[in-house]
Amino acid sequence: MQELKNMCTDEDVHLDKISRVNSKMKSDQAIHAVSEIFKVLSDPTRLKIVLALSLEELCGYDLVELLGITKSGVSHQLRILKSLRIVKYRKEGRHIFYSLNDEHVETLIKQTFAHVEEQKRGNL
Repeated sequence: MQELKNMCTDEDVHLDKISRVNSKMKSDQAIHAVSEIFKVLSDPTRLKIVLALSLEELCGYDLVELLGITKSGVSHQLRILKSLRIVKYRKEGRHIFYSLNDEHVETLIKQTFAHVEEQKRGNL
């Protein structure tokens, strides 16, 4: 049998570690929900929308102008983001303003970009 790279060299299992980790693992349902959020955020247009909304509340037409895509394109992306409660909206007269749903989404985005910047600096 060919030895796998990046694996331990012996086949001893650390049952104590496995037990500790297993007791702290999230449910399959929670893991699926998080996976869905990352799938949605993997689209560059949706990520741009979320990044923009992490900086300021914007209406749909602001996003159309900012991103250079059609009204229907922005509407479609916002519908997906709303379905996962990543963004929320409020109405003010004839305007609908969008913002991030909560500080957790903002933290996720900011920390992910900080991680990317740190990795970029480390590779210089």
